[in-house]
Amino acid sequence: MELHGSTNAAGCRFAIVMSRFNEAITEGLLAGARQALADAGAREEDVVILRVPGAFEIPVTALRAARTGRFDAIVCIGCLIKGDTMHFEYIASAACNGIADAAAATGIPMALGVLTTLTEEQAVERAAAGPENKGREAALAAIEMATLFRHLQAGIDA
Repeated sequence: MELHGSTNAAGCRFAIVMSRFNEAITEGLLAGARQALADAGAREEDVVILRVPGAFEIPVTALRAARTGRFDAIVCIGCLIKGDTMHFEYIASAACNGIADAAAATGIPMALGVLTTLTEEQAVERAAAGPENKGREAALAAIEMATLFRHLQAGIDA
């Protein structure tokens, strides 16, 4: 038997945890994620947006959302742009590792849509509308994982 996810989000519930820091960028990522979910059949009422101050707050919020049992997958959106200090490295590491840890702890898929770029121009490019939007890509990964986990559960229960 081979199980895989699909691109049909109908009937799935999603949380999007979005950092407000670098909001001009994260709003573009959010728009890409919302459009991907809608195009895949997710209803507006099945998508909850959770806004947090920065990328550091994404993992704990995603963990808390996952523990509610309300969501099939969570899309994590943020933007970190390298500056002149080590702050970038610490926050990027904490955010990415925290999201992975939260997914492992809860069994709820969490898609990584947190940009870690060297320049603002790179971030703007990745948040622009279109098929290369990283928020869109994260949402598509969340859809595939949510549907894979549903198939996996159905296979176990059958």
